[in-house]
Amino acid sequence: MTTFKSVFEQYSWDDIQSKIYASTSKQVEQALSKTKRNLDDFLALISPAAQPYLEQMAQECHELTKKRFGKTIQMYAPLYLSNECQNICTYCGFSLDNKIKRKTLMDFEIKQEVEALKKLGFDHVLLVTGEANYTVNINYFLNAIEFIKNDFSTISVEVQPLSQDEYERLHEAGVYSVLVYQETYHQDVYKKYHTKGKKSNFDFRLDTPDRIGKAGIHKIGLGVLLGLEDWRTDSFFNALHLDYLQKTYWRTKYSVSFPRLRPAEGTVPPNFIMDDKDLTQLICAYRLWNEDLEISISTRENEKFRNNIIPIGTTSMSAGSKTNPGGYVVDPQSLEQFEISDERSVAEIAAMITERGYEPVWKDWERSYSP
Repeated sequence: MTTFKSVFEQYSWDDIQSKIYASTSKQVEQALSKTKRNLDDFLALISPAAQPYLEQMAQECHELTKKRFGKTIQMYAPLYLSNECQNICTYCGFSLDNKIKRKTLMDFEIKQEVEALKKLGFDHVLLVTGEANYTVNINYFLNAIEFIKNDFSTISVEVQPLSQDEYERLHEAGVYSVLVYQETYHQDVYKKYHTKGKKSNFDFRLDTPDRIGKAGIHKIGLGVLLGLEDWRTDSFFNALHLDYLQKTYWRTKYSVSFPRLRPAEGTVPPNFIMDDKDLTQLICAYRLWNEDLEISISTRENEKFRNNIIPIGTTSMSAGSKTNPGGYVVDPQSLEQFEISDERSVAEIAAMITERGYEPVWKDWERSYSP
C-alpha cells in the first residue's frame, strides 16, 4: 500500500539543501507574485534569499490568516500523563538513560490535573506521554480519554506511534487530533539522535501519519524539532509530507508546530541555531504556501516572540504549560520534558491576546452538536 515513503524516496536531502541555498531573489519575487503557491515557491520562501522580503511576507500573512481564521487564537494546554519512556533520544529529558524519577498518573491524579485546567478555563487539552509501550499503551490512553471526555470539548494526543487499528480506537473514543513529529527527515543522521527504542525506526515513524489518516482522525499535526539539523531543509520535507497528506487524506485538517530545542535534563545543545527572525520567516512561508494550515505556537517560545507573532499567522497557542506529569497540582517537582520559555499565567496570556485585538477561544464547538 502506498505511503509517504514512496514520495520521500524521490528526493535527496543534499539536493534539496543545495536548491534552497541557491535560490535567488527573482525566484522569491515570483513566489510572492502568486496567489496560489506550490512547494517550489515554499522552497524559495524559506531560503536565505527571502530574508530581505520578510516584512512583505508578514503583511500578506496577516491578511491571509485574518481572512481564513478571523482574529481568534485557539487556546489549549498540554496534560502530561507520564514521563516513562523506552527510547534513548539525545535531546529529550524523558530519555531512558536519564536516571530520574519516573511517574505515570493514576485516575485520581488525572482528575486533579483536569480540575486544575478547567479552573484555568481550558476546554481543549493535549494529552502527552513518553513512549513506554508496556505502561502507557493504547489501553492506558483509552482509559484516560474515557475518564476525561466529558470535561473537554476537544481532546488531542501526542504519544508514541500506534497501529492503524489503535488510531481507529482513539478516533472512536473521541480523540479529535493526533500530533506526531518526525523530529528530522535527515535519514542518514536520524539514528544518531535516536539510538535505542522503537523511535529509532525511521520508516515506521515516517509512515505514522498515513496510519492516522487511514483511521479517519479529524486533524493531523506535524513538525520537526528545530535545532537538530538544518531547519530550512527539514522544513521543506515537512511541507512535502503535509502536501502528500492533504492530497491523500483530503477530508482531514492539518496543523504545523515549531518546537525549537529547549534545555532539558541530560540533553546536548542544538546543532543548528535558529533565531527569532528565522522562525518568523518559516511561519510566513507556511502561511503563504497554505492558507488553510493551522499554526500553533507553544510556550517553548519567549514572551516577546509570542506577542509579536500573533498577528502574522498564529491560530493556536498554549498557555501556563507544565511539561511534567502532575505538573499543575499533583507533583510540580516531577521531571520536565523540557523547560518552557513563556512562564506567564494563563490569565496574563489571554489578556495579552485581547489587548492585541484578538479573541482567545477556549472551545471549538458545542458537544451537543457533535455526531
